Amino acid sequence: MRNLKIEKKMYELAVQLIEQRYPTGWGGAAVIRTDKDHYFTSVAIETANASAELCIEVGAMCEAHKYNERVTHCLCLTRDDETSPYKVLSPCGICQERLRFWGEDVQVGVTTDDGQLLFVPLKELQPYHWSKAYPAEELDHYVPADEAPSPFLF
Repeated sequence: MRNLKIEKKMYELAVQLIEQRYPTGWGGAAVIRTDKDHYFTSVAIETANASAELCIEVGAMCEAHKYNERVTHCLCLTRDDETSPYKVLSPCGICQERLRFWGEDVQVGVTTDDGQLLFVPLKELQPYHWSKAYPAEELDHYVPADEAPSPFLF
């Protein structure tokens, strides 16, 4: 279910980061929200070797994973330069796969014809996802910290 307050906050956080990190020229930022109402932001790593780059959302996803928090929302925002309007980028296929770790109900910002901010469940982007061929318990997925086995078993 959509939550306009969360979506607006995510948009504002992304704009704030873009304007801070990229005061001129191109800019892009991502915001991930978790079920604990934490917001993690990130930008893309820029490198001379394009094959070593990562998507804008990856840093924020890693932060959520580091703290073992369930991702509920993901937004990626870019602009061509400081005078251009902001654009929402739907998650690429790789980021969709990464986000599925937290389930098919993760709300993702998507590109629209009219440039409006719209979030939809990840499952709407992937109605025929390959994971439907397997029982859910056979797939790696998010497990809350209080249900996860200890990583320090010897």
